[in-house]
Amino acid sequence: MTFDPDRASALLFDSYSTLVDVEAAERALAERVDEPEPVSDLWRARSLEYTMVANHVDAYQPFYEMNRDALQYALDATDADISADERDEILAVYHELDVFDDVREGLEALIEAGYDCYVLSNGNPEMLESLVDHADIGDLVADTISADEVETFKPHVDLYRHAAERVGEPVEQLAHVTALWFDVMGAQHAGMQGVWVDRKGDPPETFGPEPDLTIETFHDLVTALEA
Repeated sequence: MTFDPDRASALLFDSYSTLVDVEAAERALAERVDEPEPVSDLWRARSLEYTMVANHVDAYQPFYEMNRDALQYALDATDADISADERDEILAVYHELDVFDDVREGLEALIEAGYDCYVLSNGNPEMLESLVDHADIGDLVADTISADEVETFKPHVDLYRHAAERVGEPVEQLAHVTALWFDVMGAQHAGMQGVWVDRKGDPPETFGPEPDLTIETFHDLVTALEA
């Protein structure tokens, strides 16, 4: 698909893996378990699976709680012997994740070019507040939009349409920037343009439509919007 800069009157950004690096969670695990990588991978996968299932079985709970339940499952499944207090210390890392190096400069350039930038995330409001504060991007983000507001997670169409209402623009005039393939598809299904942030050089998905634009850093997005 082809990205159309004229259809991007405002920009939405996913939070985890897009603005901030969730791999810090693996480092927190490494201090407490012998093999952190499989625990971290299972934790992240289960967390996303729980949100998607919750959309269909009326089992919403705030993302922080979803993440806690997923972490507990990952610890149980890998026979990691740690206490509930230690689990909660690992979980708290989500309040202090490191921002990617290109984010601040990229957002600054986008704002200078006239774009309002929003965060659209599964994270509940408390998580997003700490994310913005820790990343020091409060002066660059027009607002944060949480799945908690509609009690529906990505990639459900209702969340993207809610975001458009919050922004005050037609859904077709928004571009959603995310490192998550299913988030790209969810945004596109709702009528937005989907921008995939491929920081690791992963292969494209073989299922579903192609992203409207694939970028490696936020600087690439600035270039595309100036084209």
